[in-house]
Amino acid sequence: MPLSKDHALIPQEAVRLCALGLLAEGERKFGALATEVRAFVSRMLGPSLDVLGTSIEGLRYEGLIEAVGARAAPGQSLTADSVVRLTDAGRARLHALLKSRVRAPLTDLSKLVIALKLRFLDQLPAAERAEEFDMLAAATEQELARLRDLAAGDAAGPFADWLQQDIAQAEQRLAWYRARASGG
Repeated sequence: MPLSKDHALIPQEAVRLCALGLLAEGERKFGALATEVRAFVSRMLGPSLDVLGTSIEGLRYEGLIEAVGARAAPGQSLTADSVVRLTDAGRARLHALLKSRVRAPLTDLSKLVIALKLRFLDQLPAAERAEEFDMLAAATEQELARLRDLAAGDAAGPFADWLQQDIAQAEQRLAWYRARASGG
């Protein structure tokens, strides 16, 4: 699985997480799956060739998804009307992607990864969901330390105000993650 050395997702893996998570919820037509993935990612990041340039059909060649019904032969290309589903290997990859690290500082890509993790977190057992909230809390603590260090420097005027807003939002996220990790 092409994760970075620290086991954080690379942009293309975010698309995989989205596609596999959607298929974990049920079979879909290939065209509908591609549309749903593009819509979710675009709403989170805006148009991004780095992320959306990833081929969902590649999931089939890796054995993570399979076609069912008409045009299901392995050598045939998927069409928009081909129905696809998650394989056991796809479910295992989804699990690994959901357990991947979120890298600090908080970027648009890491926000997408967090949104996808939260969107499909119900695919993990309860104990692993709590671990993921603990991991998100730890990443947020790192983000808070970075923001506070920046604010303690020469931050003044509108920049200092903007940093304080970011710090307040991060503190709210941290409290929410901690409450969720403890079952709240």
